[in-house]
Amino acid sequence: MKTAILGPAQRAEALARMAERELDILVVGGGVVGAGTALDAATRGLSTGLVEARDWASGTSSRSSKLIHGGLRYLEMLDFALVREALKERGLLLERLAPHLVKPVPFLYPLQHKGWERWYAGSGVALYDAMSVSSGHGRGLPVHRHLSQKRALRVAPCLKRDALVGALQYYDAQMDDARYVATMVRTAAAYGAQVANRARVVGFLREGERVVGVRVEDVEGGGDYEIRAQQIVNATGVWTDDTQALIGERGQFHVRASKGIHLVVPKDRIHSTSGLILRTEKSVLFVIPWGRHWIVGTTDTDWDLDKAHPAASSADIDYLLEHVNEVLATPLTRDDVEGVYAGLRPLLAGESDATSKLSREHTVAHPLPGLVVVAGGKYTTYRVMAKDAVDEAVHGLDQRVADCVTEDVPLVGAEGYKALWNARARIAARTGLHVARIEHLLNRYGSLTEELLELVVADPSLGEPLAHADDYLRAEAVYACTHEGARHLDDVLTRRTRISIETFDRGTRSAREVAELIAPALGWDEDQVEKEIAHYRKRVEAERESQRQPDDLTADAARLGAPDIVPL
Repeated sequence: MKTAILGPAQRAEALARMAERELDILVVGGGVVGAGTALDAATRGLSTGLVEARDWASGTSSRSSKLIHGGLRYLEMLDFALVREALKERGLLLERLAPHLVKPVPFLYPLQHKGWERWYAGSGVALYDAMSVSSGHGRGLPVHRHLSQKRALRVAPCLKRDALVGALQYYDAQMDDARYVATMVRTAAAYGAQVANRARVVGFLREGERVVGVRVEDVEGGGDYEIRAQQIVNATGVWTDDTQALIGERGQFHVRASKGIHLVVPKDRIHSTSGLILRTEKSVLFVIPWGRHWIVGTTDTDWDLDKAHPAASSADIDYLLEHVNEVLATPLTRDDVEGVYAGLRPLLAGESDATSKLSREHTVAHPLPGLVVVAGGKYTTYRVMAKDAVDEAVHGLDQRVADCVTEDVPLVGAEGYKALWNARARIAARTGLHVARIEHLLNRYGSLTEELLELVVADPSLGEPLAHADDYLRAEAVYACTHEGARHLDDVLTRRTRISIETFDRGTRSAREVAELIAPALGWDEDQVEKEIAHYRKRVEAERESQRQPDDLTADAARLGAPDIVPL
């Protein structure tokens, strides 16, 4: 299969092609569900388009807990169907669809009561493992184990001795959520989908009752396009109601936004060889291994302010620190926090006032001829949501369409990944890079690593690490723009890499080096380089200011102090 390249020229060509002739399916929204829907449609042989108003995964799909999991807590809610479905998807992603991106991760669940709690929690975890294996795709993960207090403290010496009487350890999986979406967009493009980010839908085209297309504003180059399609799929997550409002029709359901924030702290601040899962009064709290860092999260609160840039307040940060410090022998402080990010979950509005009790299941509707809406769900089950959305859209197509095949379609970079992993020492010797660097690249790009190494061969200076973010090679910044659709400095520092949350300076010290590296690929002059740097620094300062505010309202106002995008 030919690997798709998502550079500036390909984006412009995709917009032009989408406007040339009527598509079978146009997907609006470039998060995990939209990207998955485009991949599903393209692999059924349908002419497919995908447009996204900002950057790929710039909303919810880059701000999750970065877990691929069955949802252990949903067992307690007796939602067995949701857990079974998610566990099957977890196994597929680990074993077949994206082994280069999705990795096993252990979690320790401290027990605080003798006797009944070990039986109660142990039964739940045992059922979780059994459901995973019965799905036919769960044999790759170790089964859970029971630990005494002494053995648990050996695994996680960071815990207070009086915080547990024993523990359970079980496995789930994790990924870099934004990288996963960008890889899926490239996969869809490789199967023929036309894809364009920074392409905002500003209106819908109607012929009588039927929706026949959209009006799209090219946010980057200016100009408007009319893109026609037999079926439009609205996959805009927390923006679902806003998108529906452009048509002038009430939706059949509503989506509420629930804010979740996460903290990123250095690896040495928490001494453990396993992630942690802790109960809170409202939900659960995760401490998740993340390279040379930990991710601590999340919160679950209603949010009805700016959807593009949900803000973490000082109260949110205090909440997480307070709860994680209840079990840590050496408490975390504000000074330990490298990064903070906030995301919004799209929850189907229901009878419950508490967002933590709203449904994580998804819904697909066909409110008007030519328009399908998909909303709700969770990251892990994106493929099922995409399948259901395309199945619904197919009803409106005047042709026979093949069934979904994405269960057997690996993402680009998966094919050949394991062979390259086995040869990583040889690749390191050939390239002169340390084997740890090759492992880092393989676990971010899979077999596409060879493309990135070609950049290093052409310009050896790209094989050097970034000066102030040495987890990443200079080549990765360039590759983000030439191959992965990054259009701005913010795209590279926030989503193609995670420098914005993995460094105490939030990426500001890397901004100039990265901007100057990517300028030739994006056709920037010196003036645009300075604009990009100034914009990024202003964005970081606005986020820092929001995190000093006492509540959502003041935090939101502070975060809105930085504009969304730098015009070219």
